[in-house]
Amino acid sequence: MHTLKYQDLPQGGFAGLKERKFVTDRRVFRQVSPKAFNGIGDFVYLADANFVPNGETGLHPHKEIDVISVMVEGNVTHAGSLEHGKSLAAGYTQVQRAGGEGFTHNEINPDDTENHMIQLWVLPTKQGEPAGYKVYQPQVGKLQKIYGGSKDQDKTFYSSTAISVANLKSGNTVDHKGEVLGFLSKGEGKLNGETLGARTAFRVDEGVSFTAATDSQLILVYVE
Repeated sequence: MHTLKYQDLPQGGFAGLKERKFVTDRRVFRQVSPKAFNGIGDFVYLADANFVPNGETGLHPHKEIDVISVMVEGNVTHAGSLEHGKSLAAGYTQVQRAGGEGFTHNEINPDDTENHMIQLWVLPTKQGEPAGYKVYQPQVGKLQKIYGGSKDQDKTFYSSTAISVANLKSGNTVDHKGEVLGFLSKGEGKLNGETLGARTAFRVDEGVSFTAATDSQLILVYVE
């Protein structure tokens, strides 16, 4: 197992947020931290961000990228060309498909305290798709698939690269077979017998068995 911790990466950010970039795939990004991971499948980017009190990203565009936002702590108000006015609380996940149509968005911290959000990017399986938006309420205690799958279903945006999120209570266990690039955004637990702390990325070839020691949030990315 290879791990990458929050303190191993430089602090960056823009507008109203601070962030550290754990995944910056060399197929897409030219200037990256030498410690940052490459992606897996079509997954190319993961940033761990804190919005400053009442901070925002500012309105900006995306095209031909799928943008996944996982709330860890606090709240976000979503603005832009897709589902303007949506609100996300801790544990919720927002998925925006830019496609060939593209979208603009601004994510806003409505509170007077910092929040905590993970953002992931996935390249589209097929270019030229229409823009789209989905939001997922957390299903506590289980691994919840929020991205990827076949084109003949509509629960998630289709892709051969999949993302699942687990919002866990102490003692909950999650298992997944095969190669995984993952991120423990909150909490602490045992991953394949080793202690893992919050804000740690990891790569494993042999699958994942995680048991939460505290309330935790685990993100898994894998190719189906």
